[in-house]
Formats: sequence, C-alpha cells, structure tokens
Amino acid sequence: MSILEKKEKNLNDLLDKLGSLTSSYTQSNSSSQKILDEKKQLFLEKKEIESKNIELMREHKYLKDKLYKLQEELKKKSEVELQFNQEIDELSQETESLVKEIEKWQT
Repeated sequence: MSILEKKEKNLNDLLDKLGSLTSSYTQSNSSSQKILDEKKQLFLEKKEIESKNIELMREHKYLKDKLYKLQEELKKKSEVELQFNQEIDELSQETESLVKEIEKWQT
C-alpha cells in the first residue's frame, strides 16, 4: 500500500468516525427549544435576583447608617447622663458641706 492509499484510508476512517459523532450529538428540535426556554427562564431569574440584591444592598446601607446615627445619639445621651451624675455628686458634696457648717454654727 502506498502512502497516498494509507492517507486516503485514514481520512475515510476519520470521516466515518466524525459522521457517527455528529449524528450522536445532534438533538431534536424540541430539545433545543426546551434548552433555550430554560436558558431564558434562568436569565429572567438571574435578573430578578440581581434586582433583589440591589434592593437589599440599598436597605442594608440605610439600616447601617441608621444604626450608626442611633449609636451616636446613645453615646451623646450617655455623656449627658454622666455629666448630670457628676453634677449631682458635686451638689451632694456641697450640700453635705453646708449641712456640716450649719451644724457647727448651731452648736
């Protein structure tokens, strides 16, 4: 057998294998349409999920900002309460001092 005959035989064998592969991988038209429909449905679901994700991110940012503001407000109120308690303590000490002075003068 010559080299050309070998190449021709190999080529024919490859063409036969290729033909059997393409026929086994072809799908019916209904299967193709079903796959396209599923692809469209998945795409719509993806868009819906992305939209919900954007909304959730927006809500998360809003709540995060609101929480920060509430924490700041609580911090300020705590500072005011601390200052108030210090002033009460000072007044209490002054009152005790005055009471002691008054007692000294009365005796």
